[in-house]
Formats: sequence, structure tokens, C-alpha cells
Amino acid sequence: MSDAACDIGLIGLAVMGQNLVLNMNDHGYRVAVYNRTTSKVDEFIANEAKGTQVVGAHSPEELCKLLKRPRRVMLMVKAGSVTDATIDTVVPYLEKGDIIIDGGNSLFTDTNRRRKELAEKGILFIGTGVSGGEEGARFGPSIMPGGSPEAWPAVKEIFQAISAKVSDGTPCCDWVGEDGAGHYVKMVHNGIEYGDIQLICEAYQLLKDGLDLTPDELHEVFSEWNKSELDSYLIEITAEIFAKKDEDGQPMIDKILDTAGQKGTGKWTAISALDLGQPVTLIGESVFARCLSALKDERVTASKVLQGPKKTLNVADKKAFIEDVRRALYCSKMISYAQGYMLLRAVEAEQKWDLNMGGIALMWRGGCIIRSVFLGNIKDAFDKNPKLQNLLLDEFFSSALNKYNESWRKTLVHAIELGVPTPCFSTALAFYDGYRSATLPANLLQAQRDFFGAHTFERVDKPRGEFFHTNWTGRGGRVSSSTYNA
Repeated sequence: MSDAACDIGLIGLAVMGQNLVLNMNDHGYRVAVYNRTTSKVDEFIANEAKGTQVVGAHSPEELCKLLKRPRRVMLMVKAGSVTDATIDTVVPYLEKGDIIIDGGNSLFTDTNRRRKELAEKGILFIGTGVSGGEEGARFGPSIMPGGSPEAWPAVKEIFQAISAKVSDGTPCCDWVGEDGAGHYVKMVHNGIEYGDIQLICEAYQLLKDGLDLTPDELHEVFSEWNKSELDSYLIEITAEIFAKKDEDGQPMIDKILDTAGQKGTGKWTAISALDLGQPVTLIGESVFARCLSALKDERVTASKVLQGPKKTLNVADKKAFIEDVRRALYCSKMISYAQGYMLLRAVEAEQKWDLNMGGIALMWRGGCIIRSVFLGNIKDAFDKNPKLQNLLLDEFFSSALNKYNESWRKTLVHAIELGVPTPCFSTALAFYDGYRSATLPANLLQAQRDFFGAHTFERVDKPRGEFFHTNWTGRGGRVSSSTYNA
């Protein structure tokens, strides 16, 4: 192969990087690869990439010499300082108009910074979310690119070719927006994923503790649910998990310790929600649920000291209980996505991005971890009204929530009776009831703030934006403090 014959270079040959390379090769693109541990390059070329057009390089300089102009170098390395260090090793071998693509799970503010720093050197930068895990990377992930808009035409063909496709052939990849918009959307995707997973876990515990369902019975339930409105990747794999047996023939699920790990994107989503003053309560609770699960030893100690109800439930109609839980899961899922989109609306305004909300739902329809039939309804909602303030105000969502309301509440009553913790089901319903309330008790809250800190309040009989202070005790002065709005 002659010099400068490769379409794109990729650095980082962990499983996601390898699978993306093989995916690109399948679609006719010549890929040059480099890894800091160069033996990994040789192993990849000799094994997984044997018989392909993939070319190995043993230095960043050699990699860059193999690339057509404008050079496209994609990084699939650990987020944070490793990404910065890798960029520094590549930049000396690039020229004005060349493109660096960060495909890792980077924090969006880092992507904002990197795009700006590289622009000063004449180099274009794309920060892209890549979702779908190992299988998605190999056969079609969801790809969410953002960064330098002028770089998009140079990578569009490759990205859309290797991405997942929905039923009509539309690729699950489109330009998201400037700077860190792509990584922000991927972060929210991961936050919603945290919420979806925790909701499924709560449904699992309710069915297991409430009805004593075995893993085989749970497999049947989740397989049925996957034929309903809940049809999704996560429900599908959950059904498969319940069917899996260990070497001794016992259910694998019962052998796994109940402590969860996390990589940080759910936490970033919750922090961003607090920074933007958005009530993204469900994702927040899903992060805290993982933190609580990690306190395994403490929980075992507490289980011997702290009492709860006896875990028995008199359910006359088992089928009805299962259906109530299914409906509660569906309603709570709606709340999670509505909150995620509230966050996207808020960051769009703050960062002055122009996000295509329906397009984001389309990108999540295939390839990614949260892919589901449900996302088609989200896209329809934004197609009908691109300026839709909140998904819950769309007729599809409001009518489903109104229809399943009673089942949702019944499920939570059962959870309380059983002593089964349902932080995400519960916060979803609390948010729903708060959002649909024309009046909340924040008048008392604001009165308290004004009483002890002279923080002022607005009045129902005066125009919005006018602030007042009351001398509650007769001893206070007339001076008020500044107010703060979330």
C-alpha cells in the first residue's frame, strides 16, 4: 500500500476501538491503527484484522503519514488526561485543516476546551459519543458527533456508513451541534441509561419479593414485556440474563453480588442538572442507588438491626400485579426521558447550541444501549412540535400517563407494603405530581427564607418579577437580601 492511502486513523485498540476499525473495514474504508503499547498493534493485525485492509503503525508520526488529506485521526482512549496526552502526541504531525476525533466518553467542557485550543492551531476537532457497547461498535453503533461544524462533511460519509440504521435505512448518526454538544448528548444518553437500568432493577425486585417469581418465570415475564410498549434492548437483554445458567445449572443472576459499579457519566448528568437548575430527579436517584448498593457490608449489618414489614403480599391476581408493575415501569421511563430532554433544552439555551431534539431521538433509535420502540414516539412528538416545551405535554405521553396512573400508584403502595426500595419509581411519580400541580407549597418555603434571611418573595396579587419583604417579627429591618433562582 502506498503512503497516504488510508481514509482514517484510529488510536486505541481496546475492544471498542478494534470493533470500530473492523466495522469501517467492512464498509470499504482503509484504516490505519496505532496503540501506545505497540505490541497490541501487531497482535491485532495478525489476529482480528487478519485478511483486512487495516494497516498497523508503530508511532503517531507513522500513523499520520499513512492518511489521506485532510487527515482524520480518531481517538478511542480513556477520557481525561489520557485524551489530552494523546492529542499532544498527534498534533506535531498534523497540518491546518486536519481533524482529530475524540470517540471516548469525555466531559463536554473538556471538548469545548479542546476544540478551542486546536482551532488556534488550525486543527479541527470533533467530540463524538459512540454508544452500543462492543456489539454496537462492531455492527452499527449510535454516533453523536459535535465540535467544529466545518469538520462534519469530512467525516459524515464514514460515520453514517458504520452507524446503526433504523427500519427505513436512516442512519443513527447526524450532526448534533458545536463544541461539546455531541459529548453532552452522549452524557444525557448515559444518564437515561442509568435510570432505565435502575427502573428495571426495581421492577425485578418487586416481582421477585412480591410474587416469589423464579429467574425462569422472570425470563417469561420480561420476554412478554419486550413484545409490548417496553420493547427495547435493555428489556431484551434482561430477559436473556434471567435465562442464563451457571456451570452448576443454577441461575447466573443469583450468583452475582448486589454491588454496582459506575464510570461517572450518570454523575456528570446529575451535576449538570444541578448546575442548570433542572429537576432531573430520576437520573440523580439512579446514581445514588448505585452508591447505596456499594455499601454492602453496612447494609448486611443494618439488615440485622433495622426492621421493616414482613415481605409477604396477598395478591389475588398475580397477572394484574405484573401488569401494574409493567405500567409503572413504562410511566417512570417516560418521566426519565422527559427530564433528560428538559436538561437538553436548558443546556441548549445556556451554550447557545441549536439541538435537533427529534434527530437526537432518531440517533438513539438504533445501535445504542437505550434503543427502544419508545424513541419513535419521542421523535414524532418533536416532529409535530419542534419547540415542544416538555414531552409530558405531548398528547401521546399525557394520554399514556393518564391511562396508567392508577397502576403506577398501586405499584408504589405495594412497594411500601413490601419494604422494597423503589427510589426511581417513587421519584418519577413525585415529579409527575409536582409537574402537574398548579400550586406547590413553595410559598411557605419562600416565606421561611424571607423570615430568617430576608430573601424576599413574589406575590400572587402582583406582577411576576416584583419582589417584597415582610418584617415578620416586628424586630427586623427594611433591608432585604438578594434572591437566588435555580
